[in-house]
Amino acid sequence: MAMEQPKPSEAGAAWVSQNAASGWQNAAAARGQALVPVNAMMLDLAGVTTGCRVLDLGAGTGDQTLLAAQRVGPSGSVLATDISASMLDLAQKAAREADLPNVQTQVMDAQDLKLESGSFDAAIARFSLQFVPDLQRALAEVLRVLKPGGRFAAVVFSSVERNPFRAAPQVIASRLAGRRFPEPGPGQWALNDPTVLENAFRQAGFGAVDVRPVPFAYRFPSLTEAMHNVESAQPLFVKLMAELSEADQAAARAEIEQTLQQFVRPDGFLAPSEALVAVGTA
Repeated sequence: MAMEQPKPSEAGAAWVSQNAASGWQNAAAARGQALVPVNAMMLDLAGVTTGCRVLDLGAGTGDQTLLAAQRVGPSGSVLATDISASMLDLAQKAAREADLPNVQTQVMDAQDLKLESGSFDAAIARFSLQFVPDLQRALAEVLRVLKPGGRFAAVVFSSVERNPFRAAPQVIASRLAGRRFPEPGPGQWALNDPTVLENAFRQAGFGAVDVRPVPFAYRFPSLTEAMHNVESAQPLFVKLMAELSEADQAAARAEIEQTLQQFVRPDGFLAPSEALVAVGTA
């Protein structure tokens, strides 16, 4: 009997395709530069250190997986999980190219972790938790697989207003597509309220819960490069644009360029952004 594949939420489905994986991977350098402070805080709060066994939930193409693997060293290991096999294929390839044999990958639903209880020292989730259909079920699973005292750190976007580079294109495309923004249910902006995020961790049974805002910025050599990132490395926006006519797509691009013009500086493009990092202890 064939194994049933994990079913993503509607918003999460945008990330599963090979095109989404390739586009996301191609933008790894710009994303990595932008998220330096976010990655550092997530790994620090999760307690990722030498010798740890780490679970990466919704790992995608593995940017943060490799950072965790470098931290834990040869005596530690990182298991990258995701519902997208295409994403994980690229994560495994990146690990091989970086000579990190302590990275393993496994297609897995965050709501049903096929893992031994109490088997991880730390867990991380970068920009993935908000797409999970049953958040409490996923958090309970993470709590179960952590050792007593192990910590889980998750990163999500904060408010729409503080993330114009990610939000504005979606706002514009959603309006032209006749869709609400943000749409109800799981999605990129589902956990952007720090109180909601903190309460979710506490309800699941995590202790010593803390939620911190972390400012960061997207940088590109030009507005043209920034627009290329929007159109190739933001799967939710790409999905919305596919619903529009050619005329509406052109209108959307023009309006987005006009909106993002405010972030053009003499030395390039700089868009301030903000994430939330939540941490809880098992």
